[in-house]
Amino acid sequence: MIPDTYSPEEKEEIERRHQHLLDVWQTRKEASDLEMVNDAFYFAVEAHKDQRRRSGEPYIYHPIEVATIAAHDIGLGRTSIVSALLHDVVEDTPYTLEDIEKRYGETVMHVVDGLTKLSQTEGVDSIQAENFRKIITSLSYDIRVILIKLSDRLHNMRTLDSMPAHKQQKIASETAYLYAPLANRLGLYAIKSELEDLSLKYTDPTIYQSLKRRMNEVRGSRMAEMKEFVVPLEDALKQHGIKAKVRIIERSTNSVWKRMKEKELPFEDLYGLFYVRIIADCPAEMEKIECWKIYAILSDLYRPNTAKLKDWISLPKVNGYESLHAVVMGQMGHWVEVQIRSERMDEIDEKGFAAYWKNKTDNTTESGFDEWLKRVQDLIGSDTGTSLEFLDTFKLDLFSDEIFVFTPQGKMISMPKGATVLDFAYNIHSHIGDHCIAANVNNKLVQLSQTLRTGDQVEIITSEAQHPQEYWFEYLATAYAKSKLRNGIKEYRKDFREEGESLYINIMQKLGMEPSKANRAKIMEAEKITSTIDFNYLLATGKINEQTIRDILKPQQTSGNAFIRAITFGRYGQGSKPKEEDKLNPSGDFDVCVAKCCNPIPGDDVVAFHFEGEPLQIHRSNCPKAIEMSSRYGSHLVQAKWQPKSGIAFLAGLKISALDNVGLLNRMTDLLSNQMKLNLQSLNMELKQDLVEATIYVFVHNIEELESLISKLSKMKDVQKVTRITKD
Repeated sequence: MIPDTYSPEEKEEIERRHQHLLDVWQTRKEASDLEMVNDAFYFAVEAHKDQRRRSGEPYIYHPIEVATIAAHDIGLGRTSIVSALLHDVVEDTPYTLEDIEKRYGETVMHVVDGLTKLSQTEGVDSIQAENFRKIITSLSYDIRVILIKLSDRLHNMRTLDSMPAHKQQKIASETAYLYAPLANRLGLYAIKSELEDLSLKYTDPTIYQSLKRRMNEVRGSRMAEMKEFVVPLEDALKQHGIKAKVRIIERSTNSVWKRMKEKELPFEDLYGLFYVRIIADCPAEMEKIECWKIYAILSDLYRPNTAKLKDWISLPKVNGYESLHAVVMGQMGHWVEVQIRSERMDEIDEKGFAAYWKNKTDNTTESGFDEWLKRVQDLIGSDTGTSLEFLDTFKLDLFSDEIFVFTPQGKMISMPKGATVLDFAYNIHSHIGDHCIAANVNNKLVQLSQTLRTGDQVEIITSEAQHPQEYWFEYLATAYAKSKLRNGIKEYRKDFREEGESLYINIMQKLGMEPSKANRAKIMEAEKITSTIDFNYLLATGKINEQTIRDILKPQQTSGNAFIRAITFGRYGQGSKPKEEDKLNPSGDFDVCVAKCCNPIPGDDVVAFHFEGEPLQIHRSNCPKAIEMSSRYGSHLVQAKWQPKSGIAFLAGLKISALDNVGLLNRMTDLLSNQMKLNLQSLNMELKQDLVEATIYVFVHNIEELESLISKLSKMKDVQKVTRITKD
């Protein structure tokens, strides 16, 4: 049944992977289910028979592995496995969605349609954003699309070595920026961690390889210490008759790197490389009691840090995550994190959404996960912006950590971290948001821009004289509220239609011109107005007037205003046109703009972005802005080896922690100016108790010179730590 285009060895491997898929499939497997999956398997084998991956392997390996991840790692069933096997058939072969529907039904067809990428479309700013928007929109009808897409992305990341470097950067950046946070929000912790690690491997290979090497070096000693910690704990649990498994878990590489950055600690001083997980075997109705019993036993053995106790059992996270997190002092004088949960909670943590719904017993209770899905569906339903705007707002609202706030009646509401009073008002009802003037937070009067914190009780104050304002967007942190404000502004501006149309006719008659749709379109394009509603409102309120229209439609009669506008607000955006000293021309063929966000210097791993008519933008490959741009504008990412002219100096920033002793400043400036002959842009020193924190920005010629400076500063008397930083 396998075509002869495959070699005998490949046929054997395909069948082996087929059997493995059937073995790890955990849900219902009746005869009809097996028949459908097997049919889809051989259909996909036939459809992809002439295709090979870049590595040279048969393409069919990929859909089989995607289906295996969906079945094993997420726990999905027949429809998802069939859809995963077929997910590239419509995109890469002559078969159509109609063929899929005839053979496998409407549901499978819709899932495959959701997984089929859009082709590049004229006028689309970012095909990546368009495709991500299409995937997210599938939440309104079938979440399996997203779960299979995450399986697809995970296998692509596992096999990314065969891709060219610039493609690796693009795909890894997109994964870190979009797909890993999405996996986290859907409760797929294992997949999220692997996606983050693989992304780090390609966006910052030096850090990744260094951390892997260091983890290998300390694993033995750290594991021995953790085993010493666990032995008395296991004995105590047995003595109290508690059935539980105790595991020692190693943190992912990316998690270690994030902790190092957050705590500003070198690897050697970081002790949270491993943590302990206690999984209780108990009935669902006893879970909470059993977990707190285990915490009581733990705190009897080891001194707890009560400030770091987190109760995600009483208040589960939006993605369904439940666990007690405790931090206790171990025998060796190091803090140890301990997670306490039930087997049901552990399955939800590992397999996310599918396990959550499988374990959900009370269909009358709406969880944070249900609320999150409703927010997504509301956002999809109210979305009218571009795909890039959708991507920004979705990430802003729906990937954020959550806070819990209360209404005056005591109802608890989950909101994204960073939400404001105005966000809360729109979350209650769009009418309340549109007419909000202030709020009482914990019985204290505050403004609309006030940021809320967990535990706040919020009472919104409204006035019918109030109406939604354009500047309110600055007060909002959530996509949901922004979409409601956008709708509110639109409805309010509709009232100005007649007045605006009348003014347009009068102005055009004064100018001796026809008040036609074509002339109106020219004005709207020049002023970047997207709707006639806004056009009429801006006319009625005087923000567009006769002079504005004259400058646009009769530029020969202007006094240079249009020219000045073009220079000031040109392609670089307002106030962001590169200065001459920021532009390099290494080859004489094009300009290069060195990114201020990360200050790359020769020797750094860099990436480049090329936009038509603009300088080549150079970023460090691990720059957060570069990762974000790669996820949006992957088609503009170009492979580049940066070799600027010799003699050019580049700005680099360093943060220095040192003991507060006499002569420190003199020694530092002597090293910079006299010994290394470097030009200093700025130096700031701040005393914090007995420590000095110095921030310096200095011009260097290459990475070797910077590393030499860091080495010499680190060896200087009283200096404790030197780290490279970027300018805010």
